[in-house]
Amino acid sequence: MSRVVVIGGGFAGVWTAAGVTRLAESEGTGEPVHVTVVAPNDDMVIRPRLYEDNPETMRVALDRVLGPIDVDRIAATVTGIDTDAHTVTALDREGRHIELPYDRLVMAAGSSLVRPQIPGAEHLFDVDTMPSAARLHSHINRLDTFQGHPGQFTAVVVGGGFTGLEVATELPSRLERVAGGQPVRVILVDRAEELAAPLGEGPRTTIAAALERHGVEVRQAASVESVTADGVVLTDGEAIPAATVIWTAGMKASALTEQIPAEKDRLGRLSVDRNLKVVGVPDVYATGDCAAAQADPDHLAMQACQHAVPLGKHAGYNVAADLLGLEPVEFAPDQYVTCLDLGPGDAVFTTGWDRQVQMTGQEAKTLKSQINTEWIYPPVDDRAAILDLADHRRTWPID
Repeated sequence: MSRVVVIGGGFAGVWTAAGVTRLAESEGTGEPVHVTVVAPNDDMVIRPRLYEDNPETMRVALDRVLGPIDVDRIAATVTGIDTDAHTVTALDREGRHIELPYDRLVMAAGSSLVRPQIPGAEHLFDVDTMPSAARLHSHINRLDTFQGHPGQFTAVVVGGGFTGLEVATELPSRLERVAGGQPVRVILVDRAEELAAPLGEGPRTTIAAALERHGVEVRQAASVESVTADGVVLTDGEAIPAATVIWTAGMKASALTEQIPAEKDRLGRLSVDRNLKVVGVPDVYATGDCAAAQADPDHLAMQACQHAVPLGKHAGYNVAADLLGLEPVEFAPDQYVTCLDLGPGDAVFTTGWDRQVQMTGQEAKTLKSQINTEWIYPPVDDRAAILDLADHRRTWPID
């Protein structure tokens, strides 16, 4: 029996496990391939939706996806990886140490927010994980009890990238629901000189118009110097009273990648070849936010669901192909697109790495809603549907 261990139960990890199972089942030579997913939580968190209201509902039970395809799941936290001995060690919920031998290992442990080392950082909120997004949700719903706070219904969002823009444009309506008619204020703070710098020139005008429509103030070329329960002080000296400060700036691959003796990029992602094998480390693959994978000759994959899903499917195929003596396939995602939520009734959809705008307003919002509520969710309780969708040739339904 060949043993595959997948570290991580997010988009990349789940689709890796399904991809291995699919090829092993359809092309197997009789020797079984046993797949185990190790993840600390019971759910696949729909992380792209955590900026929305009611984030605690944005999850799918892992057992409803992995169970029907006969993938074992171990609820445990990985504590060690020995690539020479081909073992993974972990700590389960009862405090027991587990050792898992592997024939092939897949690093799909995701990424995490880079938290700042500034005075008062403990007062910051974020939407990086289910618990942190739920904490913010609870906080917003209790703001009506903050009588006398000078920034009771003021929120500062730090970071002008994808997450910061989606959080900032969603917040006015969330604050208005609890403000009881009192004025609300949202300020987007970003250290870049230009608005939405990570997204480039293409959608900038659309994004600026949406921020203005939703009443979001913008502070460019600034960041946060310090935070207190009463508000923030920016690096340019401006003090803003605010009961809510949300940090969205910076992502890094899981710290578990540090246990793999391989080259990494500035985001901590493992260097992989076109088949997603970690360069220089036998029998180890990386996928999702842990992989510095070439999306095309000029661009690396993004740390985003759009690439995590096909990365997982390709990794799964190639791991199984490796074990079965079949030819691997090079990672080849669909055309890069961006669909950015910009608050109620608003979004922008772009194509290409230069992000040429194709849709805006309600039309783009409808597409974003489809992506968020339908396309990124895996089938559940249906072996045939799960394995069918695990085909690396299956693409996003966007023309």
